[in-house]
Amino acid sequence: MANIAPTLKQKAHELIDHLPDDATWEDVAEALAVIEDIEAGIADSDAGRVVDTATLRKHFGLPE
Repeated sequence: MANIAPTLKQKAHELIDHLPDDATWEDVAEALAVIEDIEAGIADSDAGRVVDTATLRKHFGLPE
């Protein structure tokens, strides 16, 4: 059985269905922004555009 990725419309319906009944347009926009950021992060990871934690800490002068 093939794994069919949900369409944008299906994802939008799912998002709306999980928001509370008193959600505002701001709530919708914020939820969409979070999803967009997560998907961008996953795409970066899949493409190998990542930095390990030790390198990141060293770059910002943070203790390991």
